[in-house]
Amino acid sequence: MEAELAALVTSGATTVVGLMATEAWEQARQRLVRLFARGGTTTAVDGELDELRGQLVAAAGSPDEEELAGDVTGTVRTRLRGLLRQDVTAADELSAFVDEFAPLLNGAAAGNTVHNSVTGGTVHGPVVQGYSFSNLTFGGSGGAAPDQNG
Repeated sequence: MEAELAALVTSGATTVVGLMATEAWEQARQRLVRLFARGGTTTAVDGELDELRGQLVAAAGSPDEEELAGDVTGTVRTRLRGLLRQDVTAADELSAFVDEFAPLLNGAAAGNTVHNSVTGGTVHGPVVQGYSFSNLTFGGSGGAAPDQNG
């Protein structure tokens, strides 16, 4: 398999497994079923994806979670590799899938990327990192920060 297709397969498998634990899974799953079935029956593919996701969900928080995720990623990678060997034109559809769904794994959904950093000095109050906060309330009188040198 060409290096470019091998990279696409790896990226696709990582994206699929990452999506299995997100709210975007149902939408991604529908696209994957169509991709894997490629005009055939979808029942077996649908069942296989549900089983793989079920294994990941059941292992969440367990000591085996990382190992199982690697196993599931390998299974999906093998399935994608087989798909591209049978039908190289599926690469375009897989690439479009990765382009659409991979950003959801990195918190970049809908073009909203947040980069936070706190560096240097001493911070005399709360530090909040995240995206789209509203109605935050912190304890205290709202006065000046206490003098730490005195």
